[in-house]
Amino acid sequence: MKETREFELPSTAYLKYATIYSDSGVTPKACILYFHGGGLLYGRRDDLPALHTDLLTKAGYVIISYDYPLAPAAKLDVILDDVCSSIAHYVEHPEAYCGLDLPFFLWGRSAGAYLCLLAAAQGDLPTAPRGILSYYGYGFLCDNWFQTPSDYYRSLPAVDASCLDHAGTDLHAQGALDTHYSVYVYARQTGSWRSLLYEGREKYFYLDYTLRACPSLPCPLFCAHSTNDPDVPYAEFLELSSRYQPRQFIAPGNVHDFDRDEENPFTKKLLLESLEFLQLNT
Repeated sequence: MKETREFELPSTAYLKYATIYSDSGVTPKACILYFHGGGLLYGRRDDLPALHTDLLTKAGYVIISYDYPLAPAAKLDVILDDVCSSIAHYVEHPEAYCGLDLPFFLWGRSAGAYLCLLAAAQGDLPTAPRGILSYYGYGFLCDNWFQTPSDYYRSLPAVDASCLDHAGTDLHAQGALDTHYSVYVYARQTGSWRSLLYEGREKYFYLDYTLRACPSLPCPLFCAHSTNDPDVPYAEFLELSSRYQPRQFIAPGNVHDFDRDEENPFTKKLLLESLEFLQLNT
């Protein structure tokens, strides 16, 4: 039977939790440390569809979904440090999560995949993961798309800069759609996304917060993307694939997070291929 429980993590900066999904009727074989999407500006740790958690926990994988602080209150250095501290906490205290010392994978969707890739690429984790699942992730490998106005988001109703007044200045992990999604739309409409995430010299953004200086990853990679993704260009997927030779999953269509639709035939196929990747590397 699938079980879900919350776990509070030590943090002096903000209230920080993880949600743990497991199946009590199955012997666990590994943990998957999950980080949600939302452009680093919105989103929440409990965004996984039931189909995802059901299928993977029944196969013996414990899913641990973590909070992390959101921009613009937190910049990339703080966000990435927090993600790495979550991973390190699991490595150093695995029994606190599932009572066993199990190998682990990283899994992210969109911005969460970016954070997983960057955390692994930096090489500072106490133990390398067995693998990374990147669902429509990116490494800011292609020019312009993240710092120029997006045609897709400009087709939506214009969002005023006043939306930033409602984003909050204290560190926080929950970004409600009614307040925080508009900040992301504004950022992409105006080409100001990077400036909301990072303050510093452009040179160090490319060195420290992209994958451009990372020739290899310390573990196998699984990458999924849709061919006409309106949010993260397919070219990012192609560049990730060229650099790191991942196992690929390509879905036709023009939806960014296509797997949120549990009835989409590609969602079940994606999960089954993800499971094959996990089993091969467990």
